[in-house]
Amino acid sequence: YWRRLLSLSLSLSVCIAAEFDPYRVLGVSRSASQGEIKKAYKQLVKEWHPDKNKNPEAEDMFIKVTKSYEILSNEEKRANYDRYGQTDENQQYGQAQQSFRHFHESFYFDESFFHFPFKGSRDFADNKYLLNYNQYINEVVPDSFRRPYLIKITSDLCFSCIHIEPIWKETVQEMEILGVGIGVVDVGFERRLANHLGAHRTPSILGVVNGKITFFHYAVVREHLRQFVEDLLPQRLVEKVTDRNYLEFLNNWHEYNKPHVLLFDQVATVPLLYKLTAFAYKDYVQFGYVDQGLTETANLLKKYNINTYAPTMLAFKENADSPADIIQSKVMKKQIIDEFISNNKFLLVPRLVNQKLFDELCPVKQFHRRRKYCVLLITGEEEVFAVGKKAFLSFASGNTKEVLRFAYVNQRQQSASEAMLHSTSCVCWGPGAGGQVVILERRNAAGKVLYKPVMGGWNGSEEDKHLLTEQLDILQKDPSVLNYDAMLPELNNELASVSMFLIQWLYAAYDYLTQIGDEILHNNWREMMPLLSLIFSALFILFGTVIIQAFSDSSEDKQSKPKAKEAAKSEDGSPGSANTSSRPPKKNFVEVTELTDITYTSNLVKLRPGHINVVLVLTDSSKNILLSKFAKEVYSFTGSLTLHFSFLNVDKHSEWMDALLEFAQDVMRIDNDEDDAGHKVDYTGYVLALNGHKKYFCLFKPVYTGEDLDSKPSEESGAAAASRSRIGPREEQQGARKPVPRARSTSTLQIHHKLDRLGLWMERLMEGTLPRYYIPAWPGLEKITANK
Repeated sequence: YWRRLLSLSLSLSVCIAAEFDPYRVLGVSRSASQGEIKKAYKQLVKEWHPDKNKNPEAEDMFIKVTKSYEILSNEEKRANYDRYGQTDENQQYGQAQQSFRHFHESFYFDESFFHFPFKGSRDFADNKYLLNYNQYINEVVPDSFRRPYLIKITSDLCFSCIHIEPIWKETVQEMEILGVGIGVVDVGFERRLANHLGAHRTPSILGVVNGKITFFHYAVVREHLRQFVEDLLPQRLVEKVTDRNYLEFLNNWHEYNKPHVLLFDQVATVPLLYKLTAFAYKDYVQFGYVDQGLTETANLLKKYNINTYAPTMLAFKENADSPADIIQSKVMKKQIIDEFISNNKFLLVPRLVNQKLFDELCPVKQFHRRRKYCVLLITGEEEVFAVGKKAFLSFASGNTKEVLRFAYVNQRQQSASEAMLHSTSCVCWGPGAGGQVVILERRNAAGKVLYKPVMGGWNGSEEDKHLLTEQLDILQKDPSVLNYDAMLPELNNELASVSMFLIQWLYAAYDYLTQIGDEILHNNWREMMPLLSLIFSALFILFGTVIIQAFSDSSEDKQSKPKAKEAAKSEDGSPGSANTSSRPPKKNFVEVTELTDITYTSNLVKLRPGHINVVLVLTDSSKNILLSKFAKEVYSFTGSLTLHFSFLNVDKHSEWMDALLEFAQDVMRIDNDEDDAGHKVDYTGYVLALNGHKKYFCLFKPVYTGEDLDSKPSEESGAAAASRSRIGPREEQQGARKPVPRARSTSTLQIHHKLDRLGLWMERLMEGTLPRYYIPAWPGLEKITANK
């Protein structure tokens, strides 16, 4: 029975595999070029798209077309199919099916066999990055305090995910080398994690840094994703260093209790790899960057004898005049930088300011070969101890033994030092002494140490140095000289002072407010709604009642005065619409400027930050009709100082529209392709909202509603022949009283109705809910040619 069933299944699978032919699905020959394949794919996508074709088989056919194009558009997959009749996707379906595939290699199911995509849009390479809820909580979140994570939200039923796959692969290859964490969440299997992340649609891309989640809102372009990762990192990670501030930067090692690392390079901006390194080691090292191309850094290059032909990295500790370590390489790779920073994480004599630093500098003894002895100077903050500290640093600078670590501790701030001082009979702490040196070895994490004080105290004299050298030599031969033991309490965190706490709180608040502003700007309301609800509820409870009470008594008196002033102005002949608010009054006309090569720079390229130019695209024949309709639709928005209105004659500048709309391919892909006859796309009635500063645009595509408005007044009398037009609603009303002929051409009706829904689109523009298409640079607006 099982043998017959297996034979039947194998024969059925072979038949299904033979029936699926991507060349036959797309209707192209085996020698077809990539251009022919792409053209056939576009035609079939328009024909079988489930949103446009209501045939029950449309969805299955759409999946077949998409999968066929995915195979034939990739040269490697196409060659694999031509040779073996299968692709890499057919060979592997994940871990759950690998054992079944191993049973018989030719056992093949086409995705449309069960009318359900087994693999869908997720690439097999993503499987090693798949995350579940426990991995995210236990691994990604703690690790995000050392490196940022880039996470993609996808699903098997996400058809639009296919289009971002090539860019995602390139970005993953680049970011992973730099040290960025990568994750993929399949909504179909990890709904709990997707809800925790606030990802309610696919595809989505988000970043995680310091446990905080930030969504990617821009066009999926490799440069945008790279900039997104860079923006995830906190500010102030790397300081720009020049001839003027390098001494101040290097000499604050005492304040920060950290080494300083300088990178010398010839690029103007700080490399992303260096920023990621600074984020990973921010608790240990202060990072600076020197641009070798600036004239302000010439003295700095000369002082440290920097070779300008290759990036150079210097590590400074207590001595700002001489670097403690140096590396130079034409290609600064992550492994080289990590090794360099790891070898220079601590000062020669760091101050023990918390338990974490004590644990890393003086680790607990585990094996004899990993034994570490900590030479500790117990001192004070007064000026009298400065000489002893300097002498102790000089002694530590000559140390070459890996088993010895040097540090000092302020006796008044750390109670652990008092435990060792009081357990000995040494009387070496007083006004004339410079401190006490203790050699210790940690035995367990609970605080047990074995130690030996160096008798006579520490004043930094040559005799003290000689005595300490003898004690360390004896220790190397006989560890039993550590004849005292004590239980040290956990070190106090000196960095948790009030001032440091306020500074860290301000930095955290700044980053948090920046994130909130970014979320509000991109209208990510689902993620922001709980926070906004909490904020507004608290404000209403705290201040609502007080404000209402304070203003309720005087409201009637205040309202009467403006009314009296308004009446007086109207009697004197002044405009009756007196606006007493700070917002500028709405104009009684719409000022529309023609976008030409002369006005292009001022009206778009150098448009002020926050300002948007709303541009109507028209032709010579439709100019008067569309301008009149445009004025009516945007008139209610003319009170905003950030909106400007222009029109572009596509008869003169059609190439500019083609170049711009290349960046909105997801919208233009199906409807706006050139047909077989080679006719150009009709851009008449398109409206563009252009943000010149941030380099993005929003697109309004005209939709003919089919409404017959012949019975309504004509609005074709708007005057817009000049390059700067003023169209007022009063003029429209006067023109509306004229008799209108009943016979109007169909083309005139369609042109008139192209802007019927522009008012709704303008409301979404003001709300910030429209899709944005980002571009690297604005295309040039060509001048009018002679034949035009």
